[in-house]
Amino acid sequence: MLQYFFYIAGRYNLIPEREMKYELEYTLNCSPKVLFARLSTPEGLSEWFADNVHVDGDIFTFLWGKSESKARLAALKENKFVRFEWLDIGTEESNFFEFRINVTELSGSVALIITDFADEEEKDDAIYLWDTQISDLKRALGI
Repeated sequence: MLQYFFYIAGRYNLIPEREMKYELEYTLNCSPKVLFARLSTPEGLSEWFADNVHVDGDIFTFLWGKSESKARLAALKENKFVRFEWLDIGTEESNFFEFRINVTELSGSVALIITDFADEEEKDDAIYLWDTQISDLKRALGI
């Protein structure tokens, strides 16, 4: 089995097999167009999600230190959502992560909704990782 790692707090941690679906929501003070570029392009994802990102067709290679993972761009709707499917982890139902952009009609506020999967005992660590990455995203966006 391939092992996947994420880099946080100066060390590499094993990413658990994904099982339990969860969603996180973050309010971001930026335009959907600017946010979408950070979620859907190698350049944008390299600013906050991974150390480096390469794309070949619809296959994205995410690099964290010496570790790499590949995902297929499975779905995309401009300024609305992006879904990536990991190529070699999990089952068909739990091998994706998704970014959705939701704009509230009345207030115009922009929310980023992340769908991901984690083992129940690893969910808190996974959420902490997303919180850390979203902090990096906010810095990249200048907010």
